[in-house]
Amino acid sequence: MELARQLNKEPALVEIILRESRSIVRMGGRALIVETHHGFICANSGVDQSNVGMRQVTLLPKEPDGSAREIRAEIHRQTGKSPAVIISDSFGRPWRVGTVDVAIGIAGLKPIKDERGTTDRYGYELKAAVAAIADEMAAAAELVMGKRDGVPVVIVRGCEIQREEGSVKELLRPAAEDLFRHF
Repeated sequence: MELARQLNKEPALVEIILRESRSIVRMGGRALIVETHHGFICANSGVDQSNVGMRQVTLLPKEPDGSAREIRAEIHRQTGKSPAVIISDSFGRPWRVGTVDVAIGIAGLKPIKDERGTTDRYGYELKAAVAAIADEMAAAAELVMGKRDGVPVVIVRGCEIQREEGSVKELLRPAAEDLFRHF
C-alpha cells in the first residue's frame, strides 16, 4: 500500500509487479525498476496495461525461450519451415529517452555476434565488438509493428545470424560485470 501511494499506482497493480519481480533495483516517478524472475532489469516487471483492455494487464512469459521454441515448432508443423523466432518487449534504457524493443525470448538463433579478436578492414583488432543481434532485430521489427497498429509478427530477411539454439539469458550481463547495481 505504501509503495502504491508513493508511486501513485493502484495497489493491485503494484502487487502484480512485485509478484513478477525478484528484487527492486530503483524506484522513482511512477516506475519501479526491478529485476524479474527471468533476470531482466525493467520497469514494472514488464507488466503491461496497453493493448489488453481496461483494468487488465499482460505479463511476460514464464519461460520466454520456451515460448519462442513452441512458436517455432508450430510454424514448422504448419509450414515445414523453421525460422528463428524472437519474442520482444519494449524496455527503457539508462541515460536515454524512449523505449526500444529487446529480445525477451529466442529460438533458433545465437543472440550475440562476438567479433572480439578479429580485425577491422584496417587491421585494428576489435576488443569490444559484441553485438546483441537478437535485440537489434527486435528493435528493427518494432518499427514495423508499432505500438497501436495490431501487427503481431514481422519477418526479418537478409540478416546474418548463427542458426543454433541460443538463449536470451546470453544477453543478460553477469552480476560481476554490472557496474550500476553492484559497485
